[in-house]
Amino acid sequence: MSSSPPETETYEVTLSRDEQWVVHHVLSNRLDEALDADETPPEWVLEGVETLETDGDTDRLTAPQADRIYDVVAAYVDREETPDRDVAPGSSVLDQLERVRNAEA
Repeated sequence: MSSSPPETETYEVTLSRDEQWVVHHVLSNRLDEALDADETPPEWVLEGVETLETDGDTDRLTAPQADRIYDVVAAYVDREETPDRDVAPGSSVLDQLERVRNAEA
């Protein structure tokens, strides 16, 4: 008898419109970079965009999605050429992702 695989752990992250925009912008850029290089975009990027574009106030991210989104948003926020208007909402996204991950640890 086989058992069902364990459910993937998810985190509920409630993002403001500005926070969603920053994450969507960063993921869209990753998508465009892959397409411009004639590469298949990473599945996690496509899943992240889909998650952001679904209706609802709360986004449910898997642990790997949260980790990858954290990494790309952190890199974006740290770039010198990132517009000032994106730094605060981007930093807030990072804080929220850290908080939900640490709450589960």
